[in-house]
Amino acid sequence: MRRDVFQAIADPTRRAIIGLVALGALTPNAMAEHFEISRQAVSKHLRVLTECEIVKQQHHGREIFYHLQIEKMKEVADFIEPYRQMWETKFDQLEKVLNTLK
Repeated sequence: MRRDVFQAIADPTRRAIIGLVALGALTPNAMAEHFEISRQAVSKHLRVLTECEIVKQQHHGREIFYHLQIEKMKEVADFIEPYRQMWETKFDQLEKVLNTLK
């Protein structure tokens, strides 16, 4: 099954994992220490993130480290950008109205 980046970020645990690997590569055991879920549950989340190509595995001896593929997150940023611009315009207009009411 082909997954997309939006399926990956839909879950709060996966978003937290993305935040962790954004700071540096981690093993599943190191990630599991940050959550009150099992190592197996972390592995399931990592499988989804890997299928979505947000994280990439790198083997170092017997350890597997997961790295963030930051370019994949650009899809999210590109999708959000028009909405961000729209809301910034709306907030600027609101600020002008509030300033005139003062």
